[in-house]
Amino acid sequence: MIGDRNYLSLQSPLRVGLIGTGYAAKARADAFRCDPRSQLVAITGHTPERTDEFAQIYQTESYDHWMDLFTQVELDLVVIANVNQLHGTIAKAALLAGKHVVVEYPLALNWSEARDIVALAHTNRLLLHVEHIELLGGLHQSLLQNLPSVGSVCYIRYATLTPQRPAPRKWNYNQELFGFPYIAALSRIHRLTHTFGEVTEVNCTSHFWDPMGQPLQDSYYGTCLCSLQLQFASGIKADVLYGKGECLWQGDRRMEIHGTQGALIFNGDEGLLLNHGGQQPLRIEGRRGIFAKDTAMVLDYLYDGTPLYVQPQSSLYALQVAEAAHQSALTGQRVRVESIANHSP
Repeated sequence: MIGDRNYLSLQSPLRVGLIGTGYAAKARADAFRCDPRSQLVAITGHTPERTDEFAQIYQTESYDHWMDLFTQVELDLVVIANVNQLHGTIAKAALLAGKHVVVEYPLALNWSEARDIVALAHTNRLLLHVEHIELLGGLHQSLLQNLPSVGSVCYIRYATLTPQRPAPRKWNYNQELFGFPYIAALSRIHRLTHTFGEVTEVNCTSHFWDPMGQPLQDSYYGTCLCSLQLQFASGIKADVLYGKGECLWQGDRRMEIHGTQGALIFNGDEGLLLNHGGQQPLRIEGRRGIFAKDTAMVLDYLYDGTPLYVQPQSSLYALQVAEAAHQSALTGQRVRVESIANHSP
């Protein structure tokens, strides 16, 4: 978030450049097209064919490389929705070019790079919004609303297992392009740190197999399975399981929060509150339109100064925890997480 907003002299509509042509990029493009405060004027993607097709659909200009958006186009805002490996490099270049930035998590694949980018945005008084739409979704809102009903939280179990056969030979099954799973899928950690606070220690294991279930020969894998234990400063313990690919035969999308007075059980899009009185179904809003909501909030902030729902420091702390998990997986040791109070604002 920017401190003093008096520097802003935005034109209307806001001129937007989009980097990426995947699901998130399409959702962003739809949102900008429907909001008169913004105009999508430039798009670049991984392949010229897909980029040109995307540009035709949204009646905008296509460019061969993301750097072209900073050298050949007048833009106010850059939206980064491409492979994770490039997020940090592009975000830094955009900020240095004087552009506001929206980036899909993770901001970068390592914490120190992300920290420097957050500091750069602050110094240049530019918006850096790291998207965390999990906080806007119905499951998280139901979690926050019903959490007091379980008393003091003792234990959390959070599992996301996704079978996929055949596993695609795409960037999100590539260790270098996608990144370590808990960094790439940062929302799994951020949802918990946002709700339950600081983590003091992590213990993590990770396994990767090729499509035949054998050790990897290159950066592409057919299956990954990662198990993470979090110890929170409050005393809460959490098990976080993440996996996807060909060796998984049963999907699991489940979160359990167990406390002294009851438990919250979220299974897919269904929720239950369990306590001494029995069980009560919980109403959970769907995820439809969630990218549009996030995009509208960005525009509200840039034009009116309406506070955003998440700060980059919150994402940065979740990334710090995820990087500690990566270190634990590499070393086979528990890793302490430095207190957020030890970092400069």
